Amino acid sequence: MVKVLPKPDCVKRIVVRGATWIGDAVMTVPALRELRRLFPRAHITLATYSGAQELFLETDFIDELLIHDQKIRGAGQILEQAREWRGRNFDMAVIFPNSFAAALIPFAARVSLRVGYSSDGRRLLLTHPLSLPAWRETRHEAFYYLNIIHALQRSVFGVEHIQEREPVFDLRVSEERQEAARSVLRRHGANTSRPLIALCPGSTNSRAKRWPAERYAALADGLIEDCGVEIILIGSKEELDVSESVASKMRRQPITLTGGTNLAESIAVLSLVELLITNDTGPAHIAAALNRPVLAVFGPTNPLTTYPFSASAEIIRRPPACAPCMLRDCPIDHRCMTSITSEEVYERAHAMIARARSEFAEVGG
Repeated sequence: MVKVLPKPDCVKRIVVRGATWIGDAVMTVPALRELRRLFPRAHITLATYSGAQELFLETDFIDELLIHDQKIRGAGQILEQAREWRGRNFDMAVIFPNSFAAALIPFAARVSLRVGYSSDGRRLLLTHPLSLPAWRETRHEAFYYLNIIHALQRSVFGVEHIQEREPVFDLRVSEERQEAARSVLRRHGANTSRPLIALCPGSTNSRAKRWPAERYAALADGLIEDCGVEIILIGSKEELDVSESVASKMRRQPITLTGGTNLAESIAVLSLVELLITNDTGPAHIAAALNRPVLAVFGPTNPLTTYPFSASAEIIRRPPACAPCMLRDCPIDHRCMTSITSEEVYERAHAMIARARSEFAEVGG
C-alpha cells in the first residue's frame, strides 16, 4: 500500500463492490464480517448485482444494499453508476472483483480511498493497490477476499502480523422464512414431514461441471428407497432442462423447484435440508454457509480454491491427468465426471446422512 489510511472513526461511509457470481458472493462473507469488525461505526454499503441481493437479507455486517446490473455495458453505464456513488459521499471503496470497470467506477466517482487488487491494468485507479497473492491457486477463495481486509488492518493499525482466524460464514435464516419455505415445498407436493435431500444437477456457467443426469437419477432413486427421504431438485431457470432430464430418468417422482423459486426462497429451502448433493455450484457454498451437510462432485474445477468451506461439507473427486482444466466444455470424453459412479456417491451420501442423524439424536433432536 502506498498511503496510510485514517483511523477507523474517520471513515464514515464505505462502499464494497461485491463479487459477481453467487458462489463468489458467499465467499466474500468472511471478508465483509472482518470489515465490519475493523470499522464498527462506519456505514457499510454493499454494491451487488440484483441476482445476489437476497443472499444478504438477514446479515448483520452491512447497512445497505446498492443494486446494479450484473454486466456493465459501456461508458454510459459506468458514468451513471459513478454519479450515483459520488452523490453518496463514500470515504472508501473496497473492490472485490478483479475487473477494470469495478475499479474505474469508484475512481470516476472520486472516492478518496480505493482498495483492491492491482490486476487487469488498474493500479493507477487505486489509491491502495495490492499485489495478487502468490498462494491464490492453493488456498480457498475466501482467503483471497480476506487478504484485502487484512491489508486494510495493517494500514489502519500498523499491525505487521495478522493472526488469521478461520473464515466465518454463518448465514442465517429466520424461522419465519423457514416456515415460508415449507409452504413453498408443500405447494410443490413435498411431504415436509420426511427428511429433505436437495440435488443441484446443473451449473449456470459450465457444462463441464455437470455430473451426468442419469447418475443423479440413480442416486436419487436409491436415496428415496433406502433412506425414506424426499428428493428436491433445485437450480436456476437456466438449469431447468437438466433437472427435467434427471426427473425423466427417475423411477420415483422428485419435487422440482428448479427455476420456480427466487434466491431468498432457495436459501430458506436449503436451510431445511438434511443434505445437499451438488456439482461445484453456488448452492454448495450457500448450504455450507448455512452449516448444512454438503456433498459436492468436482471435476474440471480446482477444489483447493472453491470447495464448500464447512466442517459439514465433503467433496468427491476422481481427477484424471487433465484436471483441473477449468474449461466450460470438455473437448474430449468428460472423464473427470464420468469416472465417478452413482454407487460411490450413494455410499458417501448414505454415510453422511447416517452420521447427521446420529449427531442429531445425540443432542436430543
